[in-house]
Amino acid sequence: MWFRNIIYNLLFFWGSLVGVGAVSAAETSDNSQPNVLLIAIDDLRTELGCYGLPYVQSPSLDQLASEGVLFTNHFVQVPTCGASRYALLTGRSPRNSGVTRKNQAFYQGDSALSVNQTAGAQTMPELFRRSGYQTTCIGKISHTADGRVFEYNGTGDGRDELPHAWDELATPFGSWKRGWGIFFAYANGRSREDGSGIRDLMEFKVEQDEELPDGLLARQAIEKLREYKEGDKPFFLGLGFFKPHLPFVAPKQDWDAFENVEIPPVPHPEKPESAYWHKSGEFYNYDMEFEKTRPLSREARENVRRGYLACVRFTDRQVGKVLTALDELGMRENTIVIVWGDHGWFLGDSALWAKHAPLERALKSTLMIRAPGVSKAGLKSAALVETVDIYPTLIDLCQPAFRETEYPLDGKSLKPILTGEETEIREAALSYWNDAVSVRTQQYRMTASMKRGKPTKIELYDITENPDPVENLAKSKPKVVEKLSEFLPGEK
Repeated sequence: MWFRNIIYNLLFFWGSLVGVGAVSAAETSDNSQPNVLLIAIDDLRTELGCYGLPYVQSPSLDQLASEGVLFTNHFVQVPTCGASRYALLTGRSPRNSGVTRKNQAFYQGDSALSVNQTAGAQTMPELFRRSGYQTTCIGKISHTADGRVFEYNGTGDGRDELPHAWDELATPFGSWKRGWGIFFAYANGRSREDGSGIRDLMEFKVEQDEELPDGLLARQAIEKLREYKEGDKPFFLGLGFFKPHLPFVAPKQDWDAFENVEIPPVPHPEKPESAYWHKSGEFYNYDMEFEKTRPLSREARENVRRGYLACVRFTDRQVGKVLTALDELGMRENTIVIVWGDHGWFLGDSALWAKHAPLERALKSTLMIRAPGVSKAGLKSAALVETVDIYPTLIDLCQPAFRETEYPLDGKSLKPILTGEETEIREAALSYWNDAVSVRTQQYRMTASMKRGKPTKIELYDITENPDPVENLAKSKPKVVEKLSEFLPGEK
């Protein structure tokens, strides 16, 4: 271990010359360093006004994008919550971590994070904490709704999902009383997991934001910012909103906002040839006010999309409240703001709903970064970027005093993209699902099932004009398959 860490430290020092950051064992900091506000939004695909969709009402996020850099080709490592967030917070790709599908990635199997503090930081917030930052988690940053280990049924031992990472787990439970209760919340303190049997897909009864968990999270974050203002340390605040994750629950005003809005039909509802098409079990498990046909009727599809958009609008307003508070407290110019969607979501595209597939809609998600004094305002970057790039980017931007990580980071710093100095940092972005590895270039997505380091079934799609292609081009374009296969991991 000690030898590996020495070698990695030397490599990281060299990395500082090219934009990653130098290594130091010092664990001190001062409040002149940039603060970090990391906002994670569950199931947020690129369904925002800033991505060119005028029917979406997302003014706060659109404004943030105009003040920083919007990434139009950001791809997650894994299309499910736990494993995707594990990649974000550890900076490790499934190629090296072995995590390919587990929502329990933080605390089960070989991927589990040690409860013992090691010589190097195991997670991003731990690294910042050991650099003198005040670290706080509000909402869903790791997999559970409050940062503690519990299963959906409420069983578990309540230990921290991220050992040594947070000074404070500050999630307000409200009337839902516990983490998963607030995650699956309905109005009046009811939850999908409270034994009531409620599994409604949609609800719009409440009038006030703070009658729902995301409203409570925003209020708690603002209170925490006020505390930070009076302190003498820089902060790393992780704020994880639950919506637009199922169930689609939002205040009535957010539903009413789309009453007279023409929501365009799903452009490509056709079932593809893909072996990774699934039956959308997460979605169809809910009770619906319309017939559960496969595919859904056009009217039902429109109602569901309205529900998703209502939740996006609701979450956007909560983000707006927090960013307004940041401005009013005079903390804007020294705070890096990142908004990240943990994966994409199918909204009837390819006759699919939810995520859980190595296809374009599930793997592409929202990413925007505002780094005062660094990021080029209003830049839209089409660079191929991965979730694992966020960790080294923050090291590069903040220059934290402690930079020794338990394992080498797999991503690349996005700072050259933020400044406009570079337009690309890689030829292909890789994602993973079960035994499949998906390779995304600017023109193609190739997905291959892997067995003993060798590709078996291969799918190839041209996504330049249609993000939901139907025809598998693998047999007709063997040279493209051969080229993209060079990016596949070999047998270890």
